[in-house]
Amino acid sequence: MIPTDSIANLLAAHHPLGGLGIQRQSAVEQPVTRAARREPFPAWSAIDEVKKTAAHEFEAASQKAQQKAGHIELWSPKYYAACTLGGLLACGLTHTAVTPLDLIKCRRQVDSKLYTSNLQAYSKIRATEGFRGVFTGWSPTFFGYSAQGAFKYGGYEYFKKFYSDLVGQERASKYKTSLYLVASASAEFIADIALCPFESIKVRMQTTIPPDIKGTFSGISGVVAKEGVSGLYKGLYPLWGRQIPYTMMKFASFETIVEMIYSSLPGQKSDYGKGAQTAVAFSGGYMAGILCAAVSHPADVMVSKLNANRQAGEAFGAAMSRIYGDIGFRGLWNGLPVRIVMIGTLTGLQWMIYDSFKIFMGLPTTGGGGEEKKDQ
Repeated sequence: MIPTDSIANLLAAHHPLGGLGIQRQSAVEQPVTRAARREPFPAWSAIDEVKKTAAHEFEAASQKAQQKAGHIELWSPKYYAACTLGGLLACGLTHTAVTPLDLIKCRRQVDSKLYTSNLQAYSKIRATEGFRGVFTGWSPTFFGYSAQGAFKYGGYEYFKKFYSDLVGQERASKYKTSLYLVASASAEFIADIALCPFESIKVRMQTTIPPDIKGTFSGISGVVAKEGVSGLYKGLYPLWGRQIPYTMMKFASFETIVEMIYSSLPGQKSDYGKGAQTAVAFSGGYMAGILCAAVSHPADVMVSKLNANRQAGEAFGAAMSRIYGDIGFRGLWNGLPVRIVMIGTLTGLQWMIYDSFKIFMGLPTTGGGGEEKKDQ
């Protein structure tokens, strides 16, 4: 018979913690120090190290940028310039990243029979137009939404302060949701004028198979040569109709949701670190994005239709009536599921990038009370 101690000694070497639970006698005679223990999940430790390194590098870069920029006083020209740059990055990068989803959405809005599903659309585009074809329209998307984001976020910060001073602090606090709505609508009105020419080129590029426009600025020159400057702005009214309600919902609901999140958590907003605040920004942005997609989708469909199908010399109202007669009320909701996914992710990422940039520059994040409200 093999002694029990021999079996225990044989198995001890294969115990995940080095045989500490099996060799009772050895544990008594030779206590194992904490340093001698094997880490049970080494991959987690590696991830933690990467996170710590990234956080350290972010902090170092942030301090360097803040030293170079100097002190940024809230509501100063330098503050608005920083918010403008943050908005440019937030919108330009995110919209460009989801170009494949936007391409599928626009094509399905213009012709609902073109593809049977989003997956089938991606496969077909990839097979017939190559990987580059999947990103058709990325260039006007980048330039257009970078310009729009700059005016939208920078303008929102400016108009929020402007209207707050106009009505007084007491009324601004009492009717803060109305303040968010008016400020965001004012900013988006201007932002869409910057966006419209690029949006026109993007939609034409994405909805023409194969695209007859190869480049952003050559496309702008070609449209102006054939149709004049007005050709770049024939979708402006429906763009306002899509983007202004979208942005009003985006900013007002974000501010409200973020405030609700912080009010449900213990402590104040200032008690939470940078990582937690950006996580709140992403969560609030994603939920706000779902609401935005539903509110603005019919106008989004009409923008795509007008840029693709509006006839030369056709009046805006006549074009709207003709298109609606072709597609009906149900047609206004083509592509909504993919747009909800796209806009939810997009809006969440935009707020996360925007607030991360504000943190990077030493500024308070948006919404939820705290320092920003005290300085208003």
